[in-house]
Amino acid sequence: MEKRVNILYVDDEQLNLELFALVFKKKFNVITAESGFEGLEKLKENKDVCIVISDMKMPEMNGIEFINHAKKDFNNIAYFILTGFEITEEIADALNQKLINRYFKKPFNSKEIESTINDVLC
Repeated sequence: MEKRVNILYVDDEQLNLELFALVFKKKFNVITAESGFEGLEKLKENKDVCIVISDMKMPEMNGIEFINHAKKDFNNIAYFILTGFEITEEIADALNQKLINRYFKKPFNSKEIESTINDVLC
């Protein structure tokens, strides 16, 4: 049996966390966190996470700020932003600086996310 990939999904909205976990639970081990701070803790607890997808707009720490912090200790992970908004200058800068691999728009396209994750893993 092949080993399932561990994905961390960070979003401040519980409904989004549940929906994401429900959609991807058959394909990946989905770990969720409700904030960037909790996301950093989950990364420390789960050393074998290889994909992180984060909401952009969250209180206290937005997705890019979270990824900036996470990359300091976990730079071997592929990072993605999931946002309900158009691309912002901050997201464009993160793409240009290779901080994130790409961004996805909400409502998310599960096939697009799954194929991107599989591309990164191969």
